[in-house]
Amino acid sequence: MNHPIITIVFDNNPYKKGLQSGWGFSCLIEGMEKTILFDTGADGGVLLDNMRIQQINPEIIETLVLSHAHSDHIGGVYDLLQKNNQLTVYIPASFPESFKDKVKRYGAPAIEVKKPMEILKGVYSTGEMDALIKEQSLIIQTPKGMAIITGCAHPGIVNIVKRAKEIFDDEVLLVMGGFHLKNKSREEIKMIIFEMQKLGVRYVGPCHCSGDQARDLFQEAYQEHYIPVGVGRRIHTNELK
Repeated sequence: MNHPIITIVFDNNPYKKGLQSGWGFSCLIEGMEKTILFDTGADGGVLLDNMRIQQINPEIIETLVLSHAHSDHIGGVYDLLQKNNQLTVYIPASFPESFKDKVKRYGAPAIEVKKPMEILKGVYSTGEMDALIKEQSLIIQTPKGMAIITGCAHPGIVNIVKRAKEIFDDEVLLVMGGFHLKNKSREEIKMIIFEMQKLGVRYVGPCHCSGDQARDLFQEAYQEHYIPVGVGRRIHTNELK
């Protein structure tokens, strides 16, 4: 089992100087069987610039996983495919047919995801989860438990963690990505934090659409197990306890 390294290449929260932030999310996952990009942010130019500054060659990406069909997560897809069409794209089945067709026209093989499935050894999709907006999240198995990465968590961040635990009866090392809590009240967020602690989530890295209030409350609750996530952050999972 591997210790993946997760690098944030697109986010609206700044972290590393010299990189552009913008509304959306994308992260690179290295150290597994293949190199994975999860989502592409809202703007291909910003995505590719941030990758270039971090010395990430788009051609190293072998697998692209898209969480859901909102433009702030798929805006960079075509710019990326112009640089590299040799990657395999995992698209939720509910995506518009026009989008799937265009991806195929770029020459990249596309695999539609409905149910939980293995993407690579140790890397799984939660499958499309029902909400107003259908969405898949990523589960990565590490020697220390599961790392769960979400795009926007439209189906509910607690529901996503529960789904991952249904698929694998394993501990949860890390949950990171968009938690979709921007418009939730303080009380609602505190209840979500309580639920996640009850589920045994050891580290959290809320970013993108999580909202400043949620980030503050998670930091207060998780303290040194809270990871400030923004564009340019690198998370070495082997360093997490």
